[in-house]
Amino acid sequence: MDYQRPDGRGTAEDVANLARRAGQLAGWAARTGFGLTRKLPGIDTAERGLKQVERGLLSELRRRLDEVDDPYHAALTAASAMNRADVGSRAVETTVTLVPARDHVEPLRAAMAELLNHSIGFGRERAREYLYAIILRQLTPDEARILSALSDGSPFPAIDVAERTAIGGAGRIVLRNASTVGKAAGVSLPDQVPGYVTRLIGLGLVELDEEVPALETQYEILLTDESVREVEKQVKRIKIIRRTIHVSRLGAQFWQACDPSLG
Repeated sequence: MDYQRPDGRGTAEDVANLARRAGQLAGWAARTGFGLTRKLPGIDTAERGLKQVERGLLSELRRRLDEVDDPYHAALTAASAMNRADVGSRAVETTVTLVPARDHVEPLRAAMAELLNHSIGFGRERAREYLYAIILRQLTPDEARILSALSDGSPFPAIDVAERTAIGGAGRIVLRNASTVGKAAGVSLPDQVPGYVTRLIGLGLVELDEEVPALETQYEILLTDESVREVEKQVKRIKIIRRTIHVSRLGAQFWQACDPSLG
C-alpha cells in the first residue's frame, strides 16, 4: 500500500492507518499475555522479532507524525518558495487568512503564522487531535509505558530527596520524582524514571498528590531504589518528601484517544 502523497509527505489518514497497525500489534501482545511467557521455549526469539517489528512501526509512525500538519515544516517550505528570485515561476499557493503572507518571511515567524491560521479552521475535535499528536511526538517508549501503567487511575508512590536544613526543613532538592511506577511499567532505563515522571508532569499528563499511607510498603521499597541510594551517598543529611503520582484529566483523555488496545 502506498503511504506517500505525490509530494512525498504522509497524510493524516496515513498516520491513522499506521497507528492502527501499531495499536493492533501492541493489543495482540497485551491480549495474549506475551510479556508473561518469556520463559517458554522459543519465546526469546519470538520476542526479539516482535520488538523489531514494533520498533519499525513506531519509528515510521513517529516519522509520519513529524510530517503531518507540522507548522515549522510547512513554514520552511513556504519561506523557501517565497524567497526564490525566479519571478517567472508559478505563484506560491497559500492558505493564510489570519496572518497575511509576506516575502522573505523568517521560518519561525512563518511557523507562528501557520499555527494562527490553523486556529481559524480548527473545530474542537480537530484541535484536540492536533494537541494529542503533538504530545505523542514528544513521548519516549519508556514514558508511554509509564503512562500505560498509570492509565487506570491507580496512584504510585513518588519521593523527592532533599538536603535537610539545620532546623530540620527541606533545602536543596537533589532527586525529584523518584517512583516505583518505572519498575511496574517495565521500563528499559530504570535510572531515568525520575526524569520521565518529571517530563510527563510537565506535559500535563501526570499529576502530583499527597502521600497515601496505604502505600507504606511501596514507599519503603522505593527508598531502597538505586537512584535514591546513590544520592544519599552525596548528601550528609537528607529529608524525604513523600508524594504520589497519578494520571491527570488530560492524561486520561489522551490515553483514551491513543490506547492501542481499543484500536
